[in-house]
Amino acid sequence: MGVIMNAGEQPVYQRIVKKILTDFGLPRIIILSLFVLLFVLAGIFSMDLPSFFGDVLRRWGMFGILVLAMVPGIQSGIGPNFGVTVGITGGLLGAVLSMELRFRGWFDAFIIEPVTEVAYTTRAMSAAFTSEFLAVAYTAEYAAAARFIAPVVTQVHGHDAYGLPFVVTHVTAPMVNVMGLAIIAAAILIGGVLATGMGVLYGMLLNRVKGSEMAVSVYVGFSAVAVFNIVWALIPVRNSIMILPATGRGLRQMINLQDDFGGAFDNLFSFTIGTFTMRTGLLLVFFVFCLLMWVFTKSRLGMMMSAAGSNPSYARASGINVEKMRILGTAISTALGAIGIVVFAQSFGFLQMYNAPLMMGFTTVASVLIGGATVKRARVFDVLLGAFLFNGILTIALPLANVMLPDVAGVPEMLRLIITNGIILYALTKVKGDAR
Repeated sequence: MGVIMNAGEQPVYQRIVKKILTDFGLPRIIILSLFVLLFVLAGIFSMDLPSFFGDVLRRWGMFGILVLAMVPGIQSGIGPNFGVTVGITGGLLGAVLSMELRFRGWFDAFIIEPVTEVAYTTRAMSAAFTSEFLAVAYTAEYAAAARFIAPVVTQVHGHDAYGLPFVVTHVTAPMVNVMGLAIIAAAILIGGVLATGMGVLYGMLLNRVKGSEMAVSVYVGFSAVAVFNIVWALIPVRNSIMILPATGRGLRQMINLQDDFGGAFDNLFSFTIGTFTMRTGLLLVFFVFCLLMWVFTKSRLGMMMSAAGSNPSYARASGINVEKMRILGTAISTALGAIGIVVFAQSFGFLQMYNAPLMMGFTTVASVLIGGATVKRARVFDVLLGAFLFNGILTIALPLANVMLPDVAGVPEMLRLIITNGIILYALTKVKGDAR
């Protein structure tokens, strides 16, 4: 019994495959398959999969907000924001100013001295006598609460069976770095405000070059990095951690954040099971920003911005100021870039100055496109999926390539360039249509 089909009609399986490719997107299928393949190969070569997965989640959280910055830009009509480096430089400046304020004593109120808790016990030392010892310096309740904000030192004093005194000291590590959270909050606030102002000017420029936003944004991003190279070389700071030691002025190429806000979110409520480490605080911060962006896109202002980006003529006929909506989307995207680089830096452990952010715009654009976004439409789900796949592949590819090809150098970097530029090129071929 044969299958009856009309002339020119495709078989059922071909229609199903075509629908899957159309709905899910060919790039996502390829990248997802590559990610699964890398994990399988890592298991075959007996590599530490739990540790790898923990690193994937960490990179997902540390890079996610930078990818999220693409959503308001695309939705407002300026397309993929290659000029997110404008916001990144603003975020770096906010971090530098925050660290300088800490050096000048602005955050001294957040310093909490370690708590010393001394516990009394009663123990029979011999049949001749029973010794009671130790005094309580702080209440147990205060000490237990203090463990969340400062190291707790517990000392037990006593005498052994021979009558000799002894002291046992126990140090409990802090669960929350209050000083670090204060510094990173100031960095996010200062950087976000600066980047918002820069984003407004950037949006006004893009309104003057409609139709060429993607090309112009690349040059604007490069120019911002070049201008801030001069700022980093001349900015008058006194914090010895940041000053370039050779000249005594200007900033270092890499600024260590260990004594400031390094790991402030990463170590927040984190836990370890075997070789797997869950960066709970970092992922919570990322998810909160994703939730806020989703709520904004569903709000009246967010829908007006999306309408202005998808159909400017209809938006104008509905009384929406398209130019203002484009500026709004650009400003939000730039501010998220500033916040994203601060979160990225606290997880990385260093501020990377000068030309380090130069190509970050390409990486963020590629990540959101991998997730299924197009040059005309982007969703929060695209950010979540794209950031996970892109960073997951890069996290696993480096150690796996070193194991599989020990004599070939640069394979992971080649893979990163192929994925990044290949996805962007694919998206650009679909500018006049829809990439999905």
